[in-house]
Amino acid sequence: MPLEIVRNDITRMEVDAIVNAANETLLGGGGVDGAIHRAAGPELLAECRTLGGCPTGQAKITRGYRLPCSYVIHTVGPIWHGGKHGEEQLLVSCYRNSLELAKQNNCESVAFPLISSGAYGYPKDAALKVATDTIRDFLMENDMLVYIVVFDRASFHISGKLYARVAQYIDDNYVDVHGDSTLLRSRRMRQAQFMDMDCIQEASCVPNSLENALQMLDESFSQMVLRKIDEAGIKDSVCYKRANLDRKLFSKIRNNVNYQPSKPTALALAVALELDISETAELLQKAGLALSHSYKFDVIIEYCILNGIYDVNTINQTLFDFDQPLLGA
Repeated sequence: MPLEIVRNDITRMEVDAIVNAANETLLGGGGVDGAIHRAAGPELLAECRTLGGCPTGQAKITRGYRLPCSYVIHTVGPIWHGGKHGEEQLLVSCYRNSLELAKQNNCESVAFPLISSGAYGYPKDAALKVATDTIRDFLMENDMLVYIVVFDRASFHISGKLYARVAQYIDDNYVDVHGDSTLLRSRRMRQAQFMDMDCIQEASCVPNSLENALQMLDESFSQMVLRKIDEAGIKDSVCYKRANLDRKLFSKIRNNVNYQPSKPTALALAVALELDISETAELLQKAGLALSHSYKFDVIIEYCILNGIYDVNTINQTLFDFDQPLLGA
């Protein structure tokens, strides 16, 4: 199952378990910790008193009480001291131990805050990379729906350099649907000219009946995906997990030659298979879709593919920062 980044209040997440960024006492505090204790009620604190605290990097589990989740997994993130005191290893341990606890308790869904990125001072972009990398590695071997929950835009940013490059690419390529009508009309005229030329060149290939036309169908979207998987020499599970797709959704693609994907699903598979821009356009065409400079979502995906960015988490972080739909999830 996929990793999703959402903007929400973690105490309202309807999942099997939420993760609490706690302190070593497990007796409540400020920020996310305090919010979770307030929402769960005094019973949570009473159970936490029986746990004897928790070392940094470790995790312990309690019931969820008045929260809309069954469990609260309490983990203690590292305080940032410049990055040379084992902070990254401890933060990785927080996510790994929390995920293992969720697995041991048969949780199918879990929601994380961005651990240590608040009062503990861990740089948000670095904290996010640790979170997504560690969760991705876990999901390559396990099926679980995992959320990273951020409360507001100020809590989340991709790296400044990547943001600036993508923003510049959008400025250079994005066509506002309410923009210069003359420019849009000119583009449409050029496209129509090319279409007319194609029609002339292909006239001799036009079938003389509907029955003949239906017998000349091209390779379908599903067939192309499966062919590309075989050519890449990877397993289905590697492909759909790289694409941030649910196993059940991928089974529909494998078992239905006429499956019609959404654009985020089709592009997620293009990214997972590391298709270049022409191959991506071909895959989209198989599903009756296309990239367009009229949509920021499409422009961002195009930028990533042209620049060899095929990590779905990096792409989704970029899409999230520009308020666009995510791939796969």
